[in-house]
Amino acid sequence: MKRIALVTIGTQGDVQPYLALAISLKNRGYSVVLGASEEFEDMVTGYGIEFHSLGPSIQAFLQQSRFENAMSQSMLINGPSLLRQGQQIVDTAARHAWTMCQGADAVILNMNTSFGIDIAEALNIPAVMVALQPLNSTSEFPLCIYYGADFGRAFNRLSYTAMTVQQIYYNLPRNKLRRELMGLESRKKGGFFKNTDGSALTTLYAYSAAVSPRPRDWPKTALVTGYWQLPDHSDWQPSQAFQDFLSAGDAPVYIGFGSMPFGAERNTQILKEAVRQWGGRAVVARGWGGINPNDLPDLDICHRKSATRQTVSICERGCPSWWCRHHISRLAPWPPDLCRSPDR
Repeated sequence: MKRIALVTIGTQGDVQPYLALAISLKNRGYSVVLGASEEFEDMVTGYGIEFHSLGPSIQAFLQQSRFENAMSQSMLINGPSLLRQGQQIVDTAARHAWTMCQGADAVILNMNTSFGIDIAEALNIPAVMVALQPLNSTSEFPLCIYYGADFGRAFNRLSYTAMTVQQIYYNLPRNKLRRELMGLESRKKGGFFKNTDGSALTTLYAYSAAVSPRPRDWPKTALVTGYWQLPDHSDWQPSQAFQDFLSAGDAPVYIGFGSMPFGAERNTQILKEAVRQWGGRAVVARGWGGINPNDLPDLDICHRKSATRQTVSICERGCPSWWCRHHISRLAPWPPDLCRSPDR
């Protein structure tokens, strides 16, 4: 039986698609193991998937006051320490992943675990990159971290040089690990989407082409697969208050904060002003704490009180995203300016 090792670190959005893929691979007869930070063990094993810890909690790292200060006050003061912590997280994860991948026939990884390319090289097995946003360079649109739909073909492609800077950050611990742990020479070329010899990695983009069409100038190795949906087996049911809110007016817009534990006060003020100007109804998913529901005095919150004029509802704990999608009119990712253009 072929064994596949899936290696990812990050927030739940960086783990959940890999768990969905692991379930699908297991159902097709593969032996699979999924490596992630320790807070996801129950989630992974709850689906019958073998779990291997790659280190301590990412959520705890993101929730420390230094991270909040860096994002809201001074990156110059707080940034260097956070960068050192981040590299230590990568180093720890790589050492755990090296152990986990022994005996594997292939490694599936993401940008945060690009050391998986080195592990695959050392073990002489294939590596497959996974990305959840369009990250291969293209002239059709700029890198998704930039605000704007189109800078022109030349500047669109140039915007992807930011990935080179990010690669340098990840390469510092990687080259040490290549020498000390894997018996390899330092990495002299390549990138997030290339092997050490410069050949293109197979890259799976786990989103819908209806959301972001595949660029015509991408390499053949870059494949847009569609979303990898995790089946829900929680038996979650909404409270009566939540059902009353949904049935009290037009279908609301869903605003998701994902795994953002920082910037709660700023996010809350932006949310209040946006809903006030818009005048519609919204369901808000707090994620890891991206808003402060106690600071919404003029907006009714579904689980706090029932009223006839409700405009905002906070998703209840445990509410699966698929359930919300059946009861809403639109999806609004947060922050909203991450969308490349208003017609997408």
